[in-house]
Amino acid sequence: MQFLRRLTLGYRLALGFGLLLLLLAIVTGMGIARMSSLDHTSQQLTSEYYAKASASQRMSYLVLDIARAARNIIILEDEAQMASNKAVIDKSTAEFADTIARLRQMETSPATRSLIDTTEASSKEYLAFTADVTRLGLSNQNIEGQKLLFGPRYKIQGELLGHLAQLVKQYEGEMQQASVQAHATFVQSATILGVVAVIAVLVGVVGAILITRSITGPMSQAVGLAQAVAEGDLTRTMDDTGRDEAALLLHSLQTMNGNLTRVVHQIRQASDSIATGSSQIASGNADLSQRTESQASSLQQTAASMEEMSATIRQNADTARTASQLASTASQAASRGGDVMGQVVATMQDISGSSNKIADIIGVIDGIAFQTNILALNAAVEAARAGEQGRGFAVVASEVRALAGRSAEAAKEIKNLIGQSVEKVGTGTRLVDEAGATMSDIVQQVQRVSDLIAEIDAATREQSEGIGQVNSAVSQLDQATQQNAALVEESAAAAGSLQQQAVRLTEAVGVFRLSGMAERAAPAPAPVHAAAATPQAIPARPAARPAPAASPALGARKAPAAQLGSTPAPPARPAQPVQRASKAPAGPAAAAPKAPALPAAAPKPAAKPAAHSNADDDWTTF
Repeated sequence: MQFLRRLTLGYRLALGFGLLLLLLAIVTGMGIARMSSLDHTSQQLTSEYYAKASASQRMSYLVLDIARAARNIIILEDEAQMASNKAVIDKSTAEFADTIARLRQMETSPATRSLIDTTEASSKEYLAFTADVTRLGLSNQNIEGQKLLFGPRYKIQGELLGHLAQLVKQYEGEMQQASVQAHATFVQSATILGVVAVIAVLVGVVGAILITRSITGPMSQAVGLAQAVAEGDLTRTMDDTGRDEAALLLHSLQTMNGNLTRVVHQIRQASDSIATGSSQIASGNADLSQRTESQASSLQQTAASMEEMSATIRQNADTARTASQLASTASQAASRGGDVMGQVVATMQDISGSSNKIADIIGVIDGIAFQTNILALNAAVEAARAGEQGRGFAVVASEVRALAGRSAEAAKEIKNLIGQSVEKVGTGTRLVDEAGATMSDIVQQVQRVSDLIAEIDAATREQSEGIGQVNSAVSQLDQATQQNAALVEESAAAAGSLQQQAVRLTEAVGVFRLSGMAERAAPAPAPVHAAAATPQAIPARPAARPAPAASPALGARKAPAAQLGSTPAPPARPAQPVQRASKAPAGPAAAAPKAPALPAAAPKPAAKPAAHSNADDDWTTF
């Protein structure tokens, strides 16, 4: 605890919160590191292991598709179906080669790459047998094709499927191992984070207790000293050792106690000189009268300036109204632009739909050309079978086939051009959509500007009304300035009561107990309560003056101003009368013979319940 007393509150709080923040940073860093590890494992599962296993499984399906198509070529007799199965074999073969090439690029393990090489070698042998079977089937050598299909080709097919099954099993094992590792990482991370969190809570609780005790102890001593001062005991002392804020506070309170003791001594001495200062107040009243006349002239100039400002604000209001109309016109024009942009968007969508339809038609033409080519091929085969009689028919079939090929190429080129056109139309549609959205935003912003200008117009009208109110207030200030002249006369009467207040001030200071002095008896509680009630009667003074009913608050505020206005007048001690006069209302008033000098204060209802003499009434009036 003494170690903490040697540190300031800022260092204590920084130490406590610094430890907590350090532990929090440790927990956060460990959590981020663990989550990064889990994310890496998850990425491996999704983008690496699963992709490899999926590729291996896909190659197995492709092998089966190739085997099924080769079998169909041997079994079927329809040339169209045989050609369709031949296309399946070609497509599956190309996809198999592409898939195994991608799998080799993704794999980094030497053992697995060796298995992939073995699989690729088996696949080449298998595809070679498949090509032979396909060739025999297309040449109607079904018996030889069946022997090759169910002979050595069937054996190499089993080996190839076995290699692919090994790849799938290996990749599934890697996925399972990565999943187990991710779970272990999660369990370890949760345990470590939990332990560090418990440590952080314990450190926070212990630090909070120590810091709280190091603060509340000195604060209790400070509260005790403050209570003693409130009770009037200025002899209390305390231990203010230490370098923290609490020790500084105790030291400051101790210093305040000593300063307050000296102030009480000075107040007792100064109360004797207050009577002398009251005579200086009278001389200050003349200077106050001159300043009041100067203030009235300044108020007239202010009123003229406010009139000019009012005209300027009215002109601003007209300008804001014109700007509001122009903004409304701009908003309507922007709205029309948004409608036109919407029509452009609809037209671009229609163009995109028409382009898609043209692409479909080109696809149909391409299919017709392909079928024409097949028919020409069949016609050529039939012409070859007919011999010399079908030679002319074969020439025609070859020409038809060439024509169908050129038609297919032309349809393909047109299809590519139409596809590019569709893409460009789609791009244009998106750009038009973005332009439409931008135009909508512009319409909203223009409407917002119109609303803001309307608000400026309304605010300008309110300013014009406020200037009118300020003009009225300036007129009231002019009237209040005239009333201040009456306060100058009343302040002369208040100077007499100031001497009586000095006596009461000495009695009020006697409530404090000072070290090295005999305790003085405190005054009776009744005068103290009466003195406390004195400031409440001050606002009742404007009711006794002939002030206008429209500004009672202004007249109520002029009493303190009359006292402060007499400050520069005395040549000997200009500041001392102001200080003493400002403290005089705090003390209870005593009896004074000058009460009959203020007949206006006699009928006041607020002064009758107070238990004061006539001098108290004079001081309250001032």
